[in-house]
Amino acid sequence: MNDKFFLDTNIFAYMFDARAAQKAEQARRLIKQAVSTRKGVVSQQVVQEFFNLAFRKFQPAMTLAEAEDYLSTMFQPLLVVQSIQTYKEALQLHSRYRLPWYDSLIVAAARESGCKILYSEDFQHEQRFGELRVKNPFL
Repeated sequence: MNDKFFLDTNIFAYMFDARAAQKAEQARRLIKQAVSTRKGVVSQQVVQEFFNLAFRKFQPAMTLAEAEDYLSTMFQPLLVVQSIQTYKEALQLHSRYRLPWYDSLIVAAARESGCKILYSEDFQHEQRFGELRVKNPFL
């Protein structure tokens, strides 16, 4: 894979889901590829959503030390800083495609970062937003 790609929050959440072994393994592969190739991208929103899940829903909850380590090793190499342009783009996507607001922010961040693929199970598989194509890695 030569193009940049965006990882949605559910990819990171599945990595910790013992009840879904196949999805967890696929999530691990994608995240490893994202970090090792430096082609993967996440937005601030993905980081926020992940830690909300990790502290509230994971059993057992992620500890502060685990969270700090995960932030440094997994998210920091992938994180792009959103700009006012991200929000402007999200407003246009929300209006044009009737996407929920938070989904609009994900698509806008992926597009602004120059990603060609958005890995997520929250969108229609193979859906397109201009040059950005959605792929559900768990199909």
